[in-house]
Amino acid sequence: MDFEDTPEEAAFRKQVQEWLAANAPKEIGQGMFGAELNETEALKVAKAWQAKKAAAGYAKITWPKEFGGMGGSGIQNVIYSQEEAKYNLPGGFFDIGLGMCIPTLMAHGSAAHLERYVKPALYGEEIWCQLFSEPAAGSDLAGIRMRAERDGDDWIVNGQKIWTSGAHYSDFGIVVTRSDPTVPKHKGLTFFFLDMKSPGVEVKPIKQISGGSNFNEVFFTNVRIPDSQRLGKVGDGWKVSLTTLMNERLAIGGGGGQLGTDQLIELARTIILPDGQPAIRNSAVRERLADWYVQGQGLKYTRFRSITALSKGQTPGPENSIGKAVSAQRGQEYTAFAMEMMDMGGIIYEPDIAPMKAGFQTGWLFAPAMRIAGGTDEILKNIIAERVLGMPGDIRVDKDIPYNQSPGVK
Repeated sequence: MDFEDTPEEAAFRKQVQEWLAANAPKEIGQGMFGAELNETEALKVAKAWQAKKAAAGYAKITWPKEFGGMGGSGIQNVIYSQEEAKYNLPGGFFDIGLGMCIPTLMAHGSAAHLERYVKPALYGEEIWCQLFSEPAAGSDLAGIRMRAERDGDDWIVNGQKIWTSGAHYSDFGIVVTRSDPTVPKHKGLTFFFLDMKSPGVEVKPIKQISGGSNFNEVFFTNVRIPDSQRLGKVGDGWKVSLTTLMNERLAIGGGGGQLGTDQLIELARTIILPDGQPAIRNSAVRERLADWYVQGQGLKYTRFRSITALSKGQTPGPENSIGKAVSAQRGQEYTAFAMEMMDMGGIIYEPDIAPMKAGFQTGWLFAPAMRIAGGTDEILKNIIAERVLGMPGDIRVDKDIPYNQSPGVK
């Protein structure tokens, strides 16, 4: 691994630093998941910042210039992300659209689709969501039940999606449906995009334990989607879905935005245990801190392997799946430990009085979602076992039979 910028990378980093110093908004609050801006306010600021980034070519550095990108390299994108992370900016509104939905559209859509939808998404004018999971089909995406039936030049769609992030403020969405239940489950899927304001679409936010409502249930009742909004061939929805899923793994592989080990060590210095000593002087506490610090360094250098591959023009290997499998569990464990150190203070969720502005409490409440989003722990372990270690795959009894004959399907 090479931890130093090349001369070209160093020059680009300096360019980015200067641009951010001149253009990044100052003192705008904690962003999407913070307390100082509500979602509506954060979205307004985020849209303005997204438009400014897009105009400068930084919104999607690796995209071709004809799509509004810079035509730059993967390592340039990493450098920009590293530098932007130093600023307190609201985020999360465009990650799914620009990280998963629009790349799928670019891979499978028509020239007219790209002309109409890419630039408004890039500039933050239109927001996209991903409608995949259902109450009976999460990790087993090919087990979805949402029906799509052809009616002339349209498709009539009925069913339910769940855990759809950002659906309540999205303008468009991508959706995978079951168009043929008489063939094996992976072969009877068809993929579309749709206007989220279409008649028959009902979005119901899900109140989370953290107090937020970013996830949603979405109900489809006789929703008409033009065939012109189909991506890929009829029955080829699984192939199109894989494009989205691969982009999702890349987007989520780094883990959540929780406080890190440095903040945990700082907290341990300030917490006084019943023996009158700072928690960091306790041998049991120090042992746990050391474990998480070593894990953190392992994750850091594993990410550096991806960065090095990008710098050399190579495709990263399984690092992102491995990184997510480790970081999601680690994040849940050390945020829980931080709250234990606070004793009764660990139940305080008010940012104005809780240590670290309740960052550990927020991280702990959000951590379980990171063990599901972008592939559950079990799915990621299967991927690593089968595709990295070459171990035998799971037995799948419903793989080659018609979907409507699968166990549990009525």
